[in-house]
Amino acid sequence: MTTRTEKDFLGTVKIPSESLYGINSLRASENFGLVGGSVNKRLLCAFGLVKLACLKTNASLGYIPQDIAAAIETACNELSAGTLNPGIELGALQGGAGTSTNMLVNETLTNRALQLLGKPCGSYDIISPHGHLNLHQSTNDTYPTALKVAAIYACDELEQSLSSLTDAFQEKEKQFAEVVKLGRTEFQDAVPMTAGQQFGAYAEAFSKDRWRLYKCRERLRVVNLGGTAIGTGLGADQKYIFMVVEQLKKLTNLPLARAENLIQSTQNCDEFVEVSGILKAHASNLFKVSSDLRFLSSGPEGGIGEVRIPPRQEGSSIMPGKVNPVILEMTSQIAIQAIAHDSAVTAAAMNSHLELNALMPLLADNLLKMIEILIEASERLRKYCIDQIKVDPDKCRQRLDASTAVITAFISKIGYDKASQIVSRAAAEKKTIKELLLEENLCKNEEYEYLTSADAALTLGFRKKNENAKDT
Repeated sequence: MTTRTEKDFLGTVKIPSESLYGINSLRASENFGLVGGSVNKRLLCAFGLVKLACLKTNASLGYIPQDIAAAIETACNELSAGTLNPGIELGALQGGAGTSTNMLVNETLTNRALQLLGKPCGSYDIISPHGHLNLHQSTNDTYPTALKVAAIYACDELEQSLSSLTDAFQEKEKQFAEVVKLGRTEFQDAVPMTAGQQFGAYAEAFSKDRWRLYKCRERLRVVNLGGTAIGTGLGADQKYIFMVVEQLKKLTNLPLARAENLIQSTQNCDEFVEVSGILKAHASNLFKVSSDLRFLSSGPEGGIGEVRIPPRQEGSSIMPGKVNPVILEMTSQIAIQAIAHDSAVTAAAMNSHLELNALMPLLADNLLKMIEILIEASERLRKYCIDQIKVDPDKCRQRLDASTAVITAFISKIGYDKASQIVSRAAAEKKTIKELLLEENLCKNEEYEYLTSADAALTLGFRKKNENAKDT
C-alpha cells in the first residue's frame, strides 16, 4: 500500500495515498474509536449543504478560483446526497465540540475535489482543507448550523410518519364507531363509551403531536453561520457574513435566518432542548397508547381481550400458540429510549460554558437518534399493528352488560342513591344491573338498550326532557 505523509503542528502521519480523509480525521479516529457509534449520516449530509453555501458565497466574493470552486461544489453535492464515502468513520461521542467532524468533512471534500481535478490526494497546496474548505468558518458556527438543517429535515420525515399514523387511527375511529364498550379509569370499570371514541382520542393526541412538530422548524431555523468561533465573526469577510445564510436558505429550501445575536446563538443550545421536549411529548403519547392497547389486548381469553392485535410472530419457545404484542412492546421501549435521549440532550445543552458548548457531539447524536427512532416507531406501529387491528364487539358488549359500572348511565334518571342501592343488590344477589333495573321497573328494555348504545355514548352529556320535547 502506497502512502502519503501529512503533517500538523503535532508532527507527521502516514496515510494511504488515495484516502479522502487526512491527518485530522486519522488522529480523531485513533483517539475516539467508535464509542457511541459513528457520526450520524444525516449530520454529514447536512454538512455538505453548509459547506456548499460557504463555498458559493466565498466564490462569489472572489476568494476561490472558478475551477477549484467547481470541483469542490461537485464534492459537496456528493456529500449532501450521501454518495461520498470519506473512507473512515468517526465516533459520535468525540471531544472538541465537533471539530473532528468538521475537519473530516473539510479533508474529504478537499481530496475529492483534488481527484476531480486529476490531482493527487493530499495536494493541499492546490486545495486546502483550511484555506478553501474552512474559509471564513469555524466548527462553532458550521457544526450547529449543519445539525439544525439535519434536524429540520428529520422532523419533516417524522411529520409525514405521524400524519399517516394519525390517519390510521382516524380510520379505526370510523370503523369502530358502533362498538360500545366499557370506559375505564385507574384500570377500573367506569362508564360506557365506543371503541371509535377511544381510537378517536388516540388520533387526536397524535394530531396534536403533529401540530407541535411545526414548532420545531420555527425553533431550529435561526442559525449562527457566519459567527465563526464565538459569534463575533472574527476572521470572516463582513460581506460573507451577511450573504452566507441566504445562500444556505436557497440551497436547502428552508426558511433559515441569521441569528440577530450571533454570540448568544453560538454559546446557548436552549432551542435544542425545546425541540427535544416537543419530541418527548410525542414519545409519551406513543407509550401511553401502546400501553393501553397492550392492556386491552391482554389474554386474549384470560385477560381483557377486547382488542385483537395482528399476530406478527410466535411468542414463546415453550408455550404453543402464544402470541405477544411485540410491535406494541417495541413502541413502548422506543418511547422510553426517546425520553432517555431527551435527558441526554438536556444535560448536554446545560453544559454550555462561557462562549461555547463543548458537548455538542453528544447533543447532536442524541437529538438525531431520537428523531430517527420516533420515525421508525410511528411507521412500524401503523404498518404492523394499527392498520390491521380489530376489536371484539361481542366481548366489549359482554363486559359492559356484566359490569355494575353501567349504572352510571342511569343516574340522571334514577338518582345516585337509588343507583347505589341497585349496585349493592347486584353484588349481593349476583344479578346484572339490567336485570335489576327491569325488575324494579326503573326503565324499559328499550330505554336500557338506548342508554347503553353507541348513539347515547356519542351524545355529549344528556338533555332535559322538556328541551327534547321542545325540539321535537
